[in-house]
Amino acid sequence: MAPCKRTTSTLCLLVAAAASSTLVSAQTYPSRPIRLVAAFSAGSTSDILARIIGPKLHESWGQPVAVENRPAAGGVVAGEIAARATPDGQTLMITSSGFSASAALYAKLPYDSVKDFAGVAQVATGSTVLVAAPAIGVKSVKELIALAKSKPGQLQYGSAGIGSGAHYVTELFRLAAGITVTHVPYKGAPEYLNDIAAGRLPFGFSPIPSTLSFINSGRVTALAVSGAARSHVLPNVPTVAEGGLPEFSYSGWYGIFVAAATPRRIVNQLSNEIGRIIALPEINSAILKQGETPQWIGAVAFDKMVHADIATRRKVFSAAGVKPE
Repeated sequence: MAPCKRTTSTLCLLVAAAASSTLVSAQTYPSRPIRLVAAFSAGSTSDILARIIGPKLHESWGQPVAVENRPAAGGVVAGEIAARATPDGQTLMITSSGFSASAALYAKLPYDSVKDFAGVAQVATGSTVLVAAPAIGVKSVKELIALAKSKPGQLQYGSAGIGSGAHYVTELFRLAAGITVTHVPYKGAPEYLNDIAAGRLPFGFSPIPSTLSFINSGRVTALAVSGAARSHVLPNVPTVAEGGLPEFSYSGWYGIFVAAATPRRIVNQLSNEIGRIIALPEINSAILKQGETPQWIGAVAFDKMVHADIATRRKVFSAAGVKPE
């Protein structure tokens, strides 16, 4: 910038002050309340994690964190909100690995799952649990498979929407078991768990945090967990592999995203702060009590993991012959 002349010194001072004010504003984050969009309904794992992490972000930065549930279409509605948000880091989305599943399944979404988002951090991983309605009388994976084979195409299962994590894991299970079952999409896990408990829906896979109260109250029958090892909160429930499908294993992830054009400085600040929060003993304990495993992965590595996950899920959906309904 050219030096100011005496006759324009006042104007130059005003310009310099404005520029300085803009710089300070740009470097102050967050500058107002944070909107944390949860991709699934109240009581879902994404919602539970949002309400564990949100208060700590508020403590860190002094800005309120408002959790906003926007369930529908397997997380696509929340994804559209996050992708179109002003890229200033004030709007975050917390979602599950259903994000990858939707990207793998749908040829057209209201956003580009790779180009329109910046991954901030993975916050947790976790197994799902296979549950059945007590009314159908099955007590094991083998009994469920036998029932499904005796009634091809007649048994229905629920998920949090087409392309959700529960949809994906059940298709993996269907392929491994060699059964034909019918998918019924819901807004979130609490909704289809209520129908399983009431006997209106035979079975489904669900994230453990959303399902614990249903299992502990006896409203649903826990048949198996999907991960490679038993869950620390369901130690008496076998894995699907133990139940008769020895090669089967699935665990999902949960993570936070912002709009792609968000300045890298803000993305990194967010990622590091979330990493600090996840490492806190009380947050570790809170997540573990829900049946999930706290696990932070930083922004760059998280992005790479999600992109690879989309490619893997695309292959599975193709092999299963799954198409958007």
